[in-house]
Amino acid sequence: MNNILFRLFSHKVIIVGLDNAGKTTILYQFLTKEAVHTSPTIGSNVEEIVVRNTHFMVWDIGGQESLRASWYSYYCNTEIVILVVDSTDRERLTVTKEELHRMLAHEDLQNAAILVLANKQDIKGSMTAAEISQCLTLDSITTHSWHVQACCALTGEGLPASLDWMKSHVVAN
Repeated sequence: MNNILFRLFSHKVIIVGLDNAGKTTILYQFLTKEAVHTSPTIGSNVEEIVVRNTHFMVWDIGGQESLRASWYSYYCNTEIVILVVDSTDRERLTVTKEELHRMLAHEDLQNAAILVLANKQDIKGSMTAAEISQCLTLDSITTHSWHVQACCALTGEGLPASLDWMKSHVVAN
């Protein structure tokens, strides 16, 4: 019975982004509030995050090029897509933009909200959240609610605000 209730009252979230963006570090920073050593994710990691009595089942999906083609298999019933962007990786931002817009076109994500985490803000020369928003053409997205949050996975800076946004989004819906 508890399992059924849990599924009824938890919200599915997927964390995606290119390899080395900081997805797994962010997942475990959400969970433990500390930086953990990670290795490249093959497949996925799944953790429950609770934000003031709101339960999120968070799927962290590997971002290597060979794994991106299978992201769609995680989309069903997803309420929030967290797109983690390495704010220092200017060369691959076009690839991130292509992946984002491909996801937005998928029917299983038509009702999902998008949370873009501009990670690695602690590194000198990193792009701002506004620059990343412009490069990803987020202003052109009218079919999904979205939010951009500057953050640092290692220190946790910016992550409490992103959890607050997630909670307020699912409560509003």
